[in-house]
Amino acid sequence: MFKKIALLLGLMTSMLFSLSAQAAVDATDPNALVDQAAKQTFARLKADQTQVKSNPDHLRVIIREELLPYVDNRFAAYKVLGNQIKETTEAQRNAFVEVFTEYMVSSYADALAHFDKQTVKVEPGKAPSGNITAVNVSVKEAGKPDIFLEFKLRKNNKTGEWKAFDMVAEGISLLSAKQSELGGLIRQNGIDAVIAQLREHNAKPLVLKS
Repeated sequence: MFKKIALLLGLMTSMLFSLSAQAAVDATDPNALVDQAAKQTFARLKADQTQVKSNPDHLRVIIREELLPYVDNRFAAYKVLGNQIKETTEAQRNAFVEVFTEYMVSSYADALAHFDKQTVKVEPGKAPSGNITAVNVSVKEAGKPDIFLEFKLRKNNKTGEWKAFDMVAEGISLLSAKQSELGGLIRQNGIDAVIAQLREHNAKPLVLKS
C-alpha cells in the first residue's frame, strides 16, 4: 500500500510539475501545462538515471529545478495550516512555507525512485471557467489496470498562469492527507515545534529503496 502511494506521489511530481527552464511551456493553459510537463519529465528522469543511481539526492535536484516553479507551494502550505494560520506570525508563516516546500521536495524525490515503465496520458479537458480547475490523467503499465488521477491547479489572477497544488488518487487528496498529518501535529505541539521537526526530516539524505 505504501509503495503504491509513493508511486502515485511520484507520478504527480513528474507529470504535473517538471519543466525545463529552457522549455517553452504554456502556463496559461492547465491542460497544456500537464501534457508538456509529462513528456519533459520522463525525458529528464531517463537522462539522469546514472546520476540518480550514484547519488539518490540528485532526485531532489530534479524536483527543485523542474517542479517548484510550477507548484503553488505557499497556497498549499497555507491550506495545511488552515484556521491555525490566524495564530501565527508572519515570520512563522514564512518559515513554515520554507520547510513545508522542502518537505514536499523530499517526499517527491523519494517517490521518484519508484519509476520504471509507466506511461501517462493526459485526458482531454474542458476550458476552465474559474480560478480552480482539474486535469485528469491515466497511468498505464503493461499487465496492470490503469490508474486514474486528478490534478488540481489554481490560476493566479494577476499573471494568468496556472500552478498545481493538489492531486487526488483513488479518492485520496494528497493535500488533505498532509493537512491531517501536519495540522494535528501543529495543534498538539505548536507550529515552531513542527517547523523544527520538518527541518530535521529534510536534512536526512535520500536512500533508494530496493
